[in-house]
Amino acid sequence: MILVQILKQEWPKHWPTFISDIVGASRTSESLCQNNMVILKLLSEEVFDFSSGQITQVKAKHLKDSMCNEFSQIFQLCQFVMENSQNAPLVHATLETLLRFLNWIPLGYIFETKLISTLIYKFLNVPMFRNVSLKCLTEIAGVSVSQYEEQFETLFTLTMMQLKQMLPLNTNIRLAYSNGKDDEQNFIQNLSLFLCTFLKEHGQLLEKRLNLREALMEALHYMLLVSEVEETEIFKICLEYWNHLAAELYRESPFSTSASPLLSGSQHFDIPPRRQLYLTVLSKVRLLMVSRMAKPEEVLVVENDQGEVVREFMKDTDSINLYKNMRETLVYLTHLDYVDTEIIMTKKLQNQVNGTEWSWKNLNTLCWAIGSISGAMHEEDEKRFLVTVIKDLLGLCEQKRGKDNKAIIASNIMYIVGQYPRFLRAHWKFLKTVVNKLFEFMHETHDGVQDMACDTFIKIAQKCRRHFVQVQVGEVMPFIDEILNNINTIICDLQPQQVHTFYEAVGYMIGAQTDQTVQEHLIEKYMLLPNQVWDSIIQQATKNVDILKDPETVKQLGSILKTNVRACKAVGHPFVIQLGRIYLDMLNVYKCLSENISAAIQANGEMVTKQPLIRSMRTVKRETLKLISGWVSRSNDPQMVAENFVPPLLDAVLIDYQRNVPAAREPEVLSTMAIIVNKLGGHITAEIPQIFDAVFECTLNMINKDFEEYPEHRTNFFLLLQAVNSHCFPAFLAIPPAQFKLVLDSIIWAFKHTMRNVADTGLQILFTLLQNVAQEEAAAQSFYQTYFCDILQHIFSVVTDTSHTAGLTMHASILAYMFNLVEEGKISTPLNPGNPVNNQVFIQEYVANLLKSAFPHLQDAQVKLFVTGLFSLNQDIPAFKEHLRDFLVQIKEFAGEDTSDLFLEERETALRQAQEEKHKLQMSVPGILNPHEIPEEMCD
Repeated sequence: MILVQILKQEWPKHWPTFISDIVGASRTSESLCQNNMVILKLLSEEVFDFSSGQITQVKAKHLKDSMCNEFSQIFQLCQFVMENSQNAPLVHATLETLLRFLNWIPLGYIFETKLISTLIYKFLNVPMFRNVSLKCLTEIAGVSVSQYEEQFETLFTLTMMQLKQMLPLNTNIRLAYSNGKDDEQNFIQNLSLFLCTFLKEHGQLLEKRLNLREALMEALHYMLLVSEVEETEIFKICLEYWNHLAAELYRESPFSTSASPLLSGSQHFDIPPRRQLYLTVLSKVRLLMVSRMAKPEEVLVVENDQGEVVREFMKDTDSINLYKNMRETLVYLTHLDYVDTEIIMTKKLQNQVNGTEWSWKNLNTLCWAIGSISGAMHEEDEKRFLVTVIKDLLGLCEQKRGKDNKAIIASNIMYIVGQYPRFLRAHWKFLKTVVNKLFEFMHETHDGVQDMACDTFIKIAQKCRRHFVQVQVGEVMPFIDEILNNINTIICDLQPQQVHTFYEAVGYMIGAQTDQTVQEHLIEKYMLLPNQVWDSIIQQATKNVDILKDPETVKQLGSILKTNVRACKAVGHPFVIQLGRIYLDMLNVYKCLSENISAAIQANGEMVTKQPLIRSMRTVKRETLKLISGWVSRSNDPQMVAENFVPPLLDAVLIDYQRNVPAAREPEVLSTMAIIVNKLGGHITAEIPQIFDAVFECTLNMINKDFEEYPEHRTNFFLLLQAVNSHCFPAFLAIPPAQFKLVLDSIIWAFKHTMRNVADTGLQILFTLLQNVAQEEAAAQSFYQTYFCDILQHIFSVVTDTSHTAGLTMHASILAYMFNLVEEGKISTPLNPGNPVNNQVFIQEYVANLLKSAFPHLQDAQVKLFVTGLFSLNQDIPAFKEHLRDFLVQIKEFAGEDTSDLFLEERETALRQAQEEKHKLQMSVPGILNPHEIPEEMCD
């Protein structure tokens, strides 16, 4: 490895004969040859696989060109060994080395030599070499070129012939794998990779050749057998191919799904020919997907390794990704033939009911599969199918005895109904039955069942909210009234956090009521229970304030406020009727608890903030702020908020925040102020100096010592600055100059920050601030004279700092704006009062000196050219950004650093665009997206 690192620096410039030296030496001894093969393999990996970010792009290209130019010598050596050597370890090392070469060597070496036939005839059927040979063939199969079709056909037919001898078509591969040794198991995995790669790249070539149809069908047969192997990694490889095939067949003609092709006899005039070819295979793949469906994220009740039914606490991201890929594949397969999908699922469900296939695992995978195709059938078919499914599952729930059985069946019923909001919206009777069943499950104390019942209830409430506030056919009142009449009984067995979820769900229903009077009446009834407990605590506190030091009481207050927060989130602005009812009492409780916390800290020091009671008190304070900010952000009457809600709030929280020790200050105070400023804008400008007085300096002192402490305060502090800067800028001009300087210092501190969200916010604040200042003619010139050069210097310090390359676009926008101000003469006051010259000349010299002192290795001509560009390109941001980037490359290449991170933003943008494209594609295929990922307005 050390030799390879030296080679990367010395070859080809200082050791031009390296390749011929190593090849020559290899012919003298087999053991030396084996060592040299390892060196060549490592060199290939270093240059072609790992060079990005290790050496400059120019250097990497030079090494790659050198290797390609001298490859013929290496290839001849490999060929010589493969044809003549009887030394098995040497041959194996040579094949391993060849494998690393295949992804970059000129294609002639692969397709215009005997390489393919040597691999297949000489090595593929030898147990010691079959794995590495198959890997080489897989690498070749992945080559995507059209001029070697004949060679690909030969590769495929010869490999299939050998394969049938090694692994006859009637082999039970699943069993063979589970009984096999490591080497044999690896062979099955390599086989799946070979078939998947070849069929994805060249499947259509095989389809066109009638003489290859049989071999294609045999390959698909192998794929099906390998797909049954109980090994997730192998299944994922097969799944990738099945997904590719199903998606390709669907996209070829998305709308040609009619009655089942499998059932409509041999006259398939309307079925595209490619689909006909794959009919029977796809039916087997459907059965495979239904039998092996992975667990969706929503399912919380699982069977653990000991065979016990428990609640899942840790999300298994691997399993969730597998589910998403399987779901997508099954949706495409359902579009290709929904009748076949329905037949497979219905048959499997009957076998659950009659007991022939009953097991938790079988029921789970079946129900997860049923839930995963929501939206992929026509609505009428979906209705017929679902009515059967839900009736059978409810029957199964009655029929089976034992808590574990019931928990598994319950979790499956809940998962399926949660996935089909379209069906529930169209069938009130079913919707009502399902919701009542969920209420029943809310009393089931088996691990995870109640959580899932609440989660499913909130999903249904969000998607079907209007149906609960209307009087449905055959009903005497809206269902919301029934829920509110029985709310006590429904939630009596739930844990506090489950109650909060329940309240949010009901809130969505109430939010859908459009008649204000009816809605107000519903809110009163809805909040009756928490209000009774609240009123009782407030009454006791009025008589004896010490009740607010009782742990149980404080805990209750926290829980009631959490209920209010969740309710408010769902109901929105109309929640004002409830908020108004408890508002002043709530702020008094806030003040009182603040005093308790401060007294405890004074008596026992800051460590007391870790005690359970103090933490509960802080929870009450936090939830109070969350409730207020949550409602303000959803309110639609800024004047009413400014006049009635803001004054008592500022009175309760500002002085308290300022007085508290840093560890006891709630970061939510800052985020609440930011939300109020964003929402109220000009209505709150007059209060900004008061807010700033209380929170600005004391918070700045908490966060300006380093980049790590108080991360929440840090983020919220800059969000508040950003809000004031965007909506109440005149307030900045009204604060004393010393405080304004602190504001500017804190913005500079922000954009130098290592937390990227803070740095981005800092840059946005600065850009907006500069634009706002330019509008204020009276203040602008003194601002420029005092701060312009200072800001310029700090921006350049982050532009040239490698840890800030992600902000390059924003850096370019700010600098271009600043240079444009100078060039267009918008800055009339001299920027250098000591020696007043033309501002443009001064700034050119200032920037040149700044850069020369920071990077003394730069030539004067380089710096001059760069500074000239800053002025000439400031109207064209993309060109200005490229100009900056070129300059950074010059700095970094001199220092011998990698320049690839200068394109970090472009890479992030490309990834984001790819993600958006994928999402658009998913939106265009009914059923691909989970119904709860679809925007609300597209649901009805």
